Amino acid sequence: MPTGSLKERTIGSLFWKLFEQGGAAAITLIVQIVMARILAPDEFGMLAIMLVFVNIGNVVVQSGLNTAVIQAPDITERDYSTVFWMCFVVSLVLYAFVFFLAPVVAAFYAMPAIVAPLRVLVLVLIVNSYNSIQEAIVARQLEFFKTFRSTVTAAVVSGSIGIGVALAGGGIWALVVQQLLYQLCKCIVLAAQVPWKPHLVFERARAVRLFRFGWKLLASGLLDQMYQSLSDLIIGKLFNSTQLGYVSQGKKYPQALGTVLDGAVQPVMLSAVAHVQDDRARVRRLVRRALKTSTFFIMPAMTLFAVAAEPLVTLLLGEKWVACVPYLQVYCFVYGLLPIHSTNLQAFNGVGRSDLFLKLEVVKKIIGLVILCFAAFVLHDLTAIVFGYAVSGVICTFVNASPSKRVLGYAYSEQLRDIAPAFALSIVCGLAVYPISWLGLHEIPTIALMCVAMMVLYLVLAKLLRVEELTYLLNTLKGMRGGRSGADAR
Repeated sequence: MPTGSLKERTIGSLFWKLFEQGGAAAITLIVQIVMARILAPDEFGMLAIMLVFVNIGNVVVQSGLNTAVIQAPDITERDYSTVFWMCFVVSLVLYAFVFFLAPVVAAFYAMPAIVAPLRVLVLVLIVNSYNSIQEAIVARQLEFFKTFRSTVTAAVVSGSIGIGVALAGGGIWALVVQQLLYQLCKCIVLAAQVPWKPHLVFERARAVRLFRFGWKLLASGLLDQMYQSLSDLIIGKLFNSTQLGYVSQGKKYPQALGTVLDGAVQPVMLSAVAHVQDDRARVRRLVRRALKTSTFFIMPAMTLFAVAAEPLVTLLLGEKWVACVPYLQVYCFVYGLLPIHSTNLQAFNGVGRSDLFLKLEVVKKIIGLVILCFAAFVLHDLTAIVFGYAVSGVICTFVNASPSKRVLGYAYSEQLRDIAPAFALSIVCGLAVYPISWLGLHEIPTIALMCVAMMVLYLVLAKLLRVEELTYLLNTLKGMRGGRSGADAR
């Protein structure tokens, strides 16, 4: 285990995770923009259908046991091998299942071209069965600089080759190659840094113990992924692959931005909470700090993204993608709520309450499924389906946070008060910079002016109003620079 206090390691890990998420997202964004200009919307729609099966398979292979390895207080080298063999066997079974199912999927969606690409793409599951253990080890030891190296390297290599295939006329294969190589390269680079290698060891008793914790997270992850994927399956069937491509692109970029910002905070928080899970006061402080910090970054970023959506899409993706703008703006709101969801759920995992995690997922998915089915089969409206996610997201913030007062001592009303400054400032600043789009400037100066105005106005108002999150971040940076620790989380 690395030396240093938990707080020092947590802050250091947070920065490495932010660099990892940000670096990979920046590179992936460039790759996706280039590919979107080369490829057609219907090819991204086909990828969305294929990723449904890959993402659900990844949940089975990676979710649950991976988190159990991070959270368990007494994990051993033999446990790593035990969990790996479980994941590996499951990945082989799932690969065989999707391999033989591919023609059925292609026929159902009238997409004969996806049979071979789908069969190749699901090889990702086998790669991730190994990678999941490596990432769990890194997260457990708070050594996120290792995933930073592997993720950024993978993004560069896979993106370059994917663009090359697209320029050569590879079509959908360019997207498949990029997705597969990303995971494979990430696994190889991480393996060069993590000394663990699987052994021919399988301890049934430990497997059962870890599975008792992990199966609830697995079930929760499956529910969430199936729900997230259901809209793609419905849109692909009720409408067409082009419209699915617009919705998929509209969702992709806010989701990526949310993953960069919130995704840097939450894995670190899970590891930190797992280390102090018996100290309720410290857990509450960590959770509160994670929620406030994540919201302080995410809300202005999502607001700016929504305000500048049209010039951004026109400039980066081209006129053929303008139809995705309204969907992108709705998803900016959806992912602006991400911190209040993920902070509570990760905290429950960190203190070993995977049972609660599962119960919440069941309730949320029932709510979301009702809204989705109404929008799709009663209203039969694509925009209503996307807006349904926003309505569901608002309702589910309460669902996710409702047990926090009892488990963490952090009530929903307190959480709303903690995130209110970032929400209010973001809305005010967004409304203030939107009129820039009325000036009739070219996309580049419009976007540049919006970004600069939003950032300056947000930070100035936060400073003038003495918003606590900004004060904490500035003190922490000063402390790190001067060899001192920053102010403790309240």
